[in-house]
Amino acid sequence: MKNNNIFTSLTAAILLCFSVSTSFSVLAASAPEVQEAEPEKGPHRGRMLREDNVALELAIFETGVPPEFRVWMTDAGKPVSPNQVDLNIKLTRLGDVVDDINFRVEGDFLRGDLEIYEPHSFVVTINANYQGKNYRWQYDNFEGRTRIEPAVAEAMEIGTDVVGARTLHQTIPAYGRISLPASATHNISARFDGVITKLLVKQGDLVKQGQTLMTVESNESLKPYQITSPADGIVTEQYANSGEQTASKTLLTLTNTSQYVAKLAVYPADYKNVVVGTPVTVKVEGYDTPLIGKVDFIEQKVRDDQAKLVWVSIPNTHDALADGAFVNADIEVATIDVPLAVKKIGLQGFRDFTVVYAKVGDQYEVRMLELGREDGEWVEVLGGIALGTTYVTDNSYIIKADIEKSGASHDH
Repeated sequence: MKNNNIFTSLTAAILLCFSVSTSFSVLAASAPEVQEAEPEKGPHRGRMLREDNVALELAIFETGVPPEFRVWMTDAGKPVSPNQVDLNIKLTRLGDVVDDINFRVEGDFLRGDLEIYEPHSFVVTINANYQGKNYRWQYDNFEGRTRIEPAVAEAMEIGTDVVGARTLHQTIPAYGRISLPASATHNISARFDGVITKLLVKQGDLVKQGQTLMTVESNESLKPYQITSPADGIVTEQYANSGEQTASKTLLTLTNTSQYVAKLAVYPADYKNVVVGTPVTVKVEGYDTPLIGKVDFIEQKVRDDQAKLVWVSIPNTHDALADGAFVNADIEVATIDVPLAVKKIGLQGFRDFTVVYAKVGDQYEVRMLELGREDGEWVEVLGGIALGTTYVTDNSYIIKADIEKSGASHDH
């Protein structure tokens, strides 16, 4: 039976490619949905809990204060003085975290001594002592929570990471073109004019530094001498052939394409943030791997649009670069170490909050986040999730959709 269930779940996962609504209906590993009756509400809009003639109203109050419990009790329909009730409430959260709440008398009600932080998702256990008798109630108050079988989560490629310290790399975008540095081109000519007796290379050939390119017989001495390559490169132009006079002209042009320069436009608002040595990530159209470099030079002349050009040397590792190609880049303007961060890809909206989904076993639940600084991949977390928490990164929208399908809400 267990294998059949896993097979069914995996089948459902595959069907997502054809029908999102169908797959969401089978993602949760819980029992079929049952329409639950709305809990009874009291005069303070709290949940009513009853035993014999005793009734307790438990409300979450959050007008002008952080969310807290407030409790009223009646006996046979008549108000009970809060001084007569000894009350304790325990909230058991996902991961067996327990909030222990005690109460003090305030006016005609009992007031909890602990803030009920988000999410308001827990098992509520109430223990009350009134006139020597113990009363106990327990109910589930879940929100933003779902359960997904591990086999389904794997099939849906739900990825996770762990909340921890990160280094944020804040950047500004820049655009430009790549070109060859001035040192990349060598024009080859003869030291002494004469006849080219042997031409050993042709246009398009790769040559190495020190390699013999041609032999020339001097017109004056009638002795042959060799012309060698001053650097590694490609023969990009050929202006002479064997048997021709050198005639004091350029015979070959060699171009070294191992290194290019990206010339990027930086505008006045960012002048102060970009200096020689600033790290840069360059992305070339049609080339998947970003190229890493740093600012080598900043032109002091501004263009008509008031941009300065900054030069970044980038390696032509896979011979994928070409003179004149358009590029875009991220210029790093700040490096910030933060104690807590999450991947931006995992962020989702829940009610009025930005959240990630914490994972405990096969259960997932919202964590409402207070966010700070960010870079292209990470965002700093100021509150709402603990260090070391496993949370969903890839395909977090699947968790969001399954939770929204359940429509679970919480008491207020």
